[in-house]
Amino acid sequence: MEKTTQTLTKDNDEEIIFRSRYPSVPIPDNLTLPEFVLKDAELYADNVAFVDTTTKKTYTHGEVVRDVRRFSKALRSLGLRTGHVVVVVLPNVVEYAIVALGIMAAGSVFSGANPSSHSSEIKKQVDLAEAKLIVTDDHTYHKVKELGLPVIVVGEERVSGTIFWDELLEAAERASNNGIEQTVNQNDLCALPFSSGTTGLSKGVMLTHRNIVANLCSTLFSVGPDLIGKVTILGLIPYFHIYGLTGILCATLRNKGKVVVMGRYDLPTVLKALIDHEVTFAPIVPPILLGLVKHPIDEDLAKLKLRSIMTAAAPLAPEIYEEFHRKFPQIEVQEAYGMTEHSCITLTHGDPRKGHHTAKKRSVGYILPNLEVKFVDPDTGRSLPANTPGEICVRSQCVMKGYYKNEAETAQTIDEQGWLHTGDIGYIDDEGDMFIVDRMKELIKYKGFQVAPAELEGILLGHPSVDDAAVVGLPDKEAGEIPGAHVVISKDAKENEEDIMKYVADNVAHYKKVRVLHFVDEIPKSPSGKIMRRLIKEKMMEDISKCVQAQ
Repeated sequence: MEKTTQTLTKDNDEEIIFRSRYPSVPIPDNLTLPEFVLKDAELYADNVAFVDTTTKKTYTHGEVVRDVRRFSKALRSLGLRTGHVVVVVLPNVVEYAIVALGIMAAGSVFSGANPSSHSSEIKKQVDLAEAKLIVTDDHTYHKVKELGLPVIVVGEERVSGTIFWDELLEAAERASNNGIEQTVNQNDLCALPFSSGTTGLSKGVMLTHRNIVANLCSTLFSVGPDLIGKVTILGLIPYFHIYGLTGILCATLRNKGKVVVMGRYDLPTVLKALIDHEVTFAPIVPPILLGLVKHPIDEDLAKLKLRSIMTAAAPLAPEIYEEFHRKFPQIEVQEAYGMTEHSCITLTHGDPRKGHHTAKKRSVGYILPNLEVKFVDPDTGRSLPANTPGEICVRSQCVMKGYYKNEAETAQTIDEQGWLHTGDIGYIDDEGDMFIVDRMKELIKYKGFQVAPAELEGILLGHPSVDDAAVVGLPDKEAGEIPGAHVVISKDAKENEEDIMKYVADNVAHYKKVRVLHFVDEIPKSPSGKIMRRLIKEKMMEDISKCVQAQ
């Protein structure tokens, strides 16, 4: 880790900035994101790039290049122009990367939406993005048909009144290029993902080609030539999510690997896919890792070719990490830290053959090349030294351009010096490993003490009868806030709610005790695996209110 200090003229405080322990990596100046990830695809033209676990449909790297070109040309012929937004409402399908990259290659802007969203939520995204076109499938078409926009339907089924994907690509193949070619610049917008609405109103995150190219250069810095064309990755995280787009689709195309495409999670299907397709790398969210740990697995584990898994989107409880390591000692557990507004910021594992550092357990890793990070006291704004928790701020060429048509929120998130304020509390140790303490917005203030929900969730998950848990802050007249918990208890458990509260109390300081605990059937989570704390808080307050009224 490299640490630098920089004098600020305002009050002569030194600004403490941390950089990667690894040298900077070059970022090409003249390539768009599709050009960058598809570069050299002809050398691997016959290798499978995507395979669907259900339909068995495949695309080779050569077919991906061909159809990105055809779809891009088709969009231009339909009248789409630079900066026009296309909202894509698809589950994980083998065509997803072709759709996204084709939109970008046409100079337009890809905006992925969750196909399981309510039609009103999809309408809100379409309206906020001022979309010109929608891409969906026959299963989701009913959610977008009333939005008054042209719709392209991907898949085998034709839908009346829409543009059929296969016919569109075939027509593009026959058409001339006259008058529809367009120069796309690296600083043009290419993606408009919408940030999670669990803690506030959903916002469009403006990402340029250069933002994502720069991030891929940083995250893939340790991938050597010997791994090109050799990695098979589990494609389970939703592709409309920033990690699905960059970490799975774009990174795998860049490295000429293979994505095993899965639309939905259930444990037996995931295990079968891991074995049948000889998956070597599986990015998954903590709830799925919890599923692997908590459920009995009958499959022959010796058949697994899995070398490593990566978790992101939410902190991984130490107890789950230890249980997983005991059950699967041969599988390396990596963690990453990032956000929609920046993509990946840290990684725990590099390439040991190049002398790359492996971060400590429970850390989210080391700072990636080309990035600057500082830790800021949320109350004073002063930057903090190592081993001192503060709000994580990052500055690099990966930082978003801003929130779409929302200057006020942009100004609150990116300061005048270009620092992106993440809203996460963390620290860096003397070896350069970063640790996340919690979300700033989610920290519970009990009588002035800060209580991290993630810490209490980790303790709850360590109880053998607890299958899942979430902790939120509940308003309290005396304490300001108190920790409340929703717990999914295993079906054979004998413990009651008081027993579980006592278990936590026996393992924490007095001010961290869970004061309210309810057993529930499930913990609501976003598609990326983040706990939807706002919904839990509302439900707990509603239940408490009913109890008070009943008394």
